[in-house]
Amino acid sequence: MIRIDAVWLSTVPLDMRAGTDTALARVVGVFGAAHPHTAYLFANRRANRMKVLVHDGIGIWLAARRLHQGHFVWPQTSVASDTNRVSLSRAQLDALVLGLPWSRIGEGGIISVV
Repeated sequence: MIRIDAVWLSTVPLDMRAGTDTALARVVGVFGAAHPHTAYLFANRRANRMKVLVHDGIGIWLAARRLHQGHFVWPQTSVASDTNRVSLSRAQLDALVLGLPWSRIGEGGIISVV
């Protein structure tokens, strides 16, 4: 199995025809570098397809997933915040891959007194 210590999600869409070299160039452009044991997630504009690029310390792995119905819950790029990347926990990654609202897991799902 591939060891993954960190998961990063890009809010910038990626053309799903992109291969390993193009996806790696996008990782470097959005995240600054491809760190070992880190997974980088990208979706297309409709968010019904996702590509995951993983640097395992030796080489690059590229995987794709497609939802036949619905879409992945993907954050939108905000011009005001200028944030084009989000860090995810393992539980959030598991929910995202299934098409569930991953942002409600962990700190995002806390209910407190207002």
